[in-house]
Amino acid sequence: MKKFRFTIVYTILALCASFVAAQTRQTREEYIERYKSIAVAHMERYGIPASITMAQGILESDAGNSPLSLSSNNHFGIKCKKNWTGRKVYHDDDAKGECFRAYPSVEASYQDHAEFLDSSPRYDSLFAYPANDYRSWARGLKAAGYATAPDYAQRLVAIIEKYKLYLLDQQDGDAVYSSGKYAKENAEWFARHSISSNEDIVLHDPFNVTINAHKGYNIYRVNQTCYVLAKEGDSYASLSKIFAISEQNLRKFNDVNRHKTLRTGDIVFIERKKDSWQGELLLHTARSGESLHSISQSYGIRLRRLARLNRLRPSAPITAEQTIRLR
Repeated sequence: MKKFRFTIVYTILALCASFVAAQTRQTREEYIERYKSIAVAHMERYGIPASITMAQGILESDAGNSPLSLSSNNHFGIKCKKNWTGRKVYHDDDAKGECFRAYPSVEASYQDHAEFLDSSPRYDSLFAYPANDYRSWARGLKAAGYATAPDYAQRLVAIIEKYKLYLLDQQDGDAVYSSGKYAKENAEWFARHSISSNEDIVLHDPFNVTINAHKGYNIYRVNQTCYVLAKEGDSYASLSKIFAISEQNLRKFNDVNRHKTLRTGDIVFIERKKDSWQGELLLHTARSGESLHSISQSYGIRLRRLARLNRLRPSAPITAEQTIRLR
């Protein structure tokens, strides 16, 4: 009899808990309002569209209501991987009992999501897209294998367009979204200006034929990465506006800090450089006055990758006739 009463009490409590949970379920609108500022801040710092961050958070965590997100604060479905040293939880996903990262807060999950995309080579190609090109980002995430669902990109785009999350991708996106205003600017020129030439040009020659042009700037390519030449009076800030890239990302593409200024004729990459040289040349013989950074710019290779390949510090001095490995 006591056992029967306990069962009844437990059932009633469970039903009450379910009812309360149903009553307190977070809506998508509430979720957006709660976390949109973080998404916008990460867009400005990392170049990941805020709309993409919000749509992934909504989709992966069921707007913060999924069992995984409630037990671990994991709002992006990121699995443990080999390098994860934090707390872990186990959850059935593609397979039974898979390992997922757990965080002390939702904010920590958002931070790890940004760093995960920023540091993983498989997502490098996404950063060539402007921060307002959410469709290309959605397709790129699926192509890079972020999720196994065949319609993953379409689902992200549907969420973005239903809730007008693309407003967050504009300048002052948080305020624009809140006010409901949408000023269409910085057209997605990458989508409209296809680059079909396969010719790579090393060490820019002023007589090279351009492969495209945008707002008065000739666009060249080396190592399958696009660049322009700085004009008199140009700055990273001014070029970031012309090419719809945040200044921080433009500096990141070119491996320079916030104090670096431009000189007329400097190579300025408008896409993220490659990890390694994809041409046939194996070695570069340094000339007087060259630095590891100038060589990385000439060949379209990331500075840190080039330094690591040659077992040098990025700031290490280079001497004339020194041999630098390219791959």
